[in-house]
Amino acid sequence: MTDRPKLVLASASPRRLALLDQIGAKPDALLPASLDETPERNERPRTLALRLAEAKALAGAALASQDPELAGALVLGADTVVSVGRRILPKAESVEEAADCLRLLSGRAHHVSTAVCLTTRKGALRSRLVETRVRFKRLSEGEIDAYLASGEWRGKAGAYAIQGLAGSFVAKLSGSYGAVVGLPLYETANLLVGEGYPLHRGWLAKA
Repeated sequence: MTDRPKLVLASASPRRLALLDQIGAKPDALLPASLDETPERNERPRTLALRLAEAKALAGAALASQDPELAGALVLGADTVVSVGRRILPKAESVEEAADCLRLLSGRAHHVSTAVCLTTRKGALRSRLVETRVRFKRLSEGEIDAYLASGEWRGKAGAYAIQGLAGSFVAKLSGSYGAVVGLPLYETANLLVGEGYPLHRGWLAKA
């Protein structure tokens, strides 16, 4: 057990923490970094997701390097981008912004690009990108108003949280549900196991 690499999650997201817990990964520390997430000129959604996931992982690794207890830790960063075509939707912070997103998503398909990046004990980067297609039902103004009133949209990419009330808006999903929530479980598990994290050891206690 002493050779188990420590794991740092470079995020304060309770959703990502819950997803890691679902597959048996227990971060030793949460080290989120404040980054400018503004897309670059003509940046594609998938490119943005990868760039930010890597930047978050590297920022978390820099913070971890300042703590002797976290020396050599694996650092996991992730980012989720919602887009319609090449238009990147914001992480809504105002009712007006959220309403615009919901009206755009209503009755049509959109893409969710989620990237996950792991810094290894040797300082290398391992990244994966997952793209999921989601189609919303046609939303009435009453449904939009009710969702806005819930406040659940705040800070969410595309102004919705699929694991919450907005799950009732999803008519079809092709890809990874976990990635839409914020972390693709298959890819994340493979990255961790590939770098020596004993993910499955904790499963034995659940038997």
